[in-house]
Amino acid sequence: MAWLLSLGDIIHNTLVFSTALILAAVGGVFSERSGVVNIALEGLMIVGAFAGAVTAIFLGEGAGWGDAAPYVALAVAALAGMLFALLHAVATVTFRADQVVSGVALNFLAFGFTIFMVKLLFDGAAQTTTIQHPLSEWRIPVLSEIPVIGRALFVAYPTTYLAFLAVAAAYFVLWKTPFGLRLRAVGEHPRAADTLGIHVQRIRYYAVLISGALAGLGGASVALTTTSNFSHSTIAGQGFIALAAMIFGKWHPVGAMLAALFFGLTQAARTIIQVLGLAKVVPVDLINLLPYVVTILVLAGVVGRAEAPAALGKPYVKGGR
Repeated sequence: MAWLLSLGDIIHNTLVFSTALILAAVGGVFSERSGVVNIALEGLMIVGAFAGAVTAIFLGEGAGWGDAAPYVALAVAALAGMLFALLHAVATVTFRADQVVSGVALNFLAFGFTIFMVKLLFDGAAQTTTIQHPLSEWRIPVLSEIPVIGRALFVAYPTTYLAFLAVAAAYFVLWKTPFGLRLRAVGEHPRAADTLGIHVQRIRYYAVLISGALAGLGGASVALTTTSNFSHSTIAGQGFIALAAMIFGKWHPVGAMLAALFFGLTQAARTIIQVLGLAKVVPVDLINLLPYVVTILVLAGVVGRAEAPAALGKPYVKGGR
């Protein structure tokens, strides 16, 4: 029975660690399907984590909102992600700046800005205080009592259910609605879309803002569940792993979700390895490198063979050639 319990723990931890990756990767799908490279997912997650943590702390303890505070914090994190993504949209869509350079600059800006704000708000400390009212896990009645998979699948943070809901919504929006058809069209052939009366720049703005909202939620899901605070290491490269999941998933919401679950499994395995005592044999630092090593190996095998949207990374000039 011990191995069954371990299996349940691995599934449960995989879902916990995959949640932020799924949200950010699906956000990346929206942006890149419209033709805008969004390497700024890391920065968007950092901003979301910061906004979520600070809102939960000040509303939860300062204003006495209690357990309602983290849910408001999620909304604030999504809004913060959208506002930060707006910078990327203005730079790349309106001013046609290099999309990769803009993304890298936003990642550095997010890191520096949030650390500066933390020091300003928390008397020079390097991290926020602990969130006293983080998100609690939801237990689904009856289903959570199923042996092994009950706790693994039906006792989870609300952000986990939100992540899977985002995947279903993204698939429906992108493949079943006129807006999704237009978004994919401007990512494949913006000039042809323009001749059909589709406003290319407006669609790309919408896509980048949606990307920011979902990545912000992803960052907040980390701060409000597993870490219960915000520091310089809260996100620790998860935005780049989400970017890899999006590419590995071939710019499709379901593919990105499956890839994010795979990367989440590597993080869960890292925890299980430590719990099982294998850390005595394998150095902890080496175990902690596992998700990043897997990410590099996967990208090395996928990049070059995956087919990106045809207009990805190409600024659109109305009336240009």
